[in-house]
Amino acid sequence: MPRGKKALVAGGAGFIGSHLCEYLLAKGYQVLVIDNLITGVRKNIEPLFSLGVDFIERDIEDDSIILAVGEGPIDEIYNLASPASPIDFTRIPLKILSTASEGHRNLLELAKLKKARILFASTSEVYGDPLEHPQSEDYFGNVNPVGERSCYDEAKRFGETLTMAYHKKEGVETRIVRIFNTYGPRMRLNDGRIIPNFFLQALMREPLTIYGEGHQTRSFCYVADLVDGIYRLMQSAEISPINLGNPIEKSVLEMAEIINEMTENICPHRFLDLPENDPRQRRPDLSKAKRVLGWGPSTSLEEGLHLTFKYFKGVFEETKS
Repeated sequence: MPRGKKALVAGGAGFIGSHLCEYLLAKGYQVLVIDNLITGVRKNIEPLFSLGVDFIERDIEDDSIILAVGEGPIDEIYNLASPASPIDFTRIPLKILSTASEGHRNLLELAKLKKARILFASTSEVYGDPLEHPQSEDYFGNVNPVGERSCYDEAKRFGETLTMAYHKKEGVETRIVRIFNTYGPRMRLNDGRIIPNFFLQALMREPLTIYGEGHQTRSFCYVADLVDGIYRLMQSAEISPINLGNPIEKSVLEMAEIINEMTENICPHRFLDLPENDPRQRRPDLSKAKRVLGWGPSTSLEEGLHLTFKYFKGVFEETKS
């Protein structure tokens, strides 16, 4: 177990980032969080301040980021800084693009200066609406560069390219993780993604909104499993991208029925038109993650959803009081 290592987590006040901070603390790391709080929430990491987590409220696009970090050593940089919800794609598309370009480049420069290893959090969205199923890391994707989702898809594709360029030309130790649908406590209740949407609507005793006929599929990975995979990738020698997610595939309609049953919501579903370029199938090929990292998810969907529902129910009741 590493002792005395220092990790910088960009986007550490966000959903996945805050769980990663907890995980690293348990491993004995010193942790520095950088977050501009556009989508992150200070409350997510405030309990960690007394455990030694330092926090800098700043945008990674800020050119003064290296100065703000200071002169001390940093061993690992985890870049999870990016708005990632569908509601953000139309709300702040330019911010999403610049975060993965100017922002990520600043962190790569910091990694070069500190001789730190850096991990870029990419996404299954780089595969677009895939024509290959399940999606392996060798698949180049089917992405619309000018569609509603393109600001996020192309930002992450560019971020991967930038990461590899710094590795090849500047000698920076880099890692790339392609994150598939992840859920768990600390997601925003108005996140816009399937599980938060369904829980919020069910708690409000409203119809669950289903796009198309609900036959499109997703696979959902619990956040604790994902964070363990991210850490394993950082410690590995693997340079090329690795998928992390859960291979158990469910249709949107199946997920709606599961959540309605869990919440005892009896409202009928509401069906709307399928959004542009909404992926019809999404499931990771985890062969590489199993072979290289010895990793696979261990949390069942039932267990993960109950933990997530407990959190959402608490947040929902807070907002009503």
